[in-house]
Amino acid sequence: MAIYEALLPEVEMEAATTRKYFERLPEDKLDFKPHEKSMLLGRLAGHIAEMLGWGTTTLTTDELDFAPVGAPPFQPLVASSREQLLGEFDKGLAAFRAALPETSDQDFMKPWTLLSGGKVFFKMPKITVVRSMVMNHIVHHRAQLGVYYRLNNVPVPATYGPTADERP
Repeated sequence: MAIYEALLPEVEMEAATTRKYFERLPEDKLDFKPHEKSMLLGRLAGHIAEMLGWGTTTLTTDELDFAPVGAPPFQPLVASSREQLLGEFDKGLAAFRAALPETSDQDFMKPWTLLSGGKVFFKMPKITVVRSMVMNHIVHHRAQLGVYYRLNNVPVPATYGPTADERP
């Protein structure tokens, strides 16, 4: 089995769960943050939606500089509506789905570098980037989004089993 074939079911499962979260995005709470050091709810949701696009970038390039010297820095996605968020997420998912089968097992083992201002933030095999900085990163921030939802009385969707809002 090719690496991409092993990843696809996980991508599909996590994407379906993430979509459930995004379908409940409280558009009247996009400026909410539970603590002064926390992201705004709209930015947190946007960050999660960006992740699959970063996966595509990982598979199709050898590096990314978030703040390239002499060029504009990366502009983070801040959700302005449920429709906008779902559109960006679906676009990223479609591109990632298309890029996965185009990536050979050998390509998954090639190094990929994240930079900021020309300085290396990390360098690791593409498969490690996809698993840790894309898939695990989605799960991590989606859990945070669940806390934001709970604090705003938005029903938290079932994730790996039922939540208190979706018990049988």
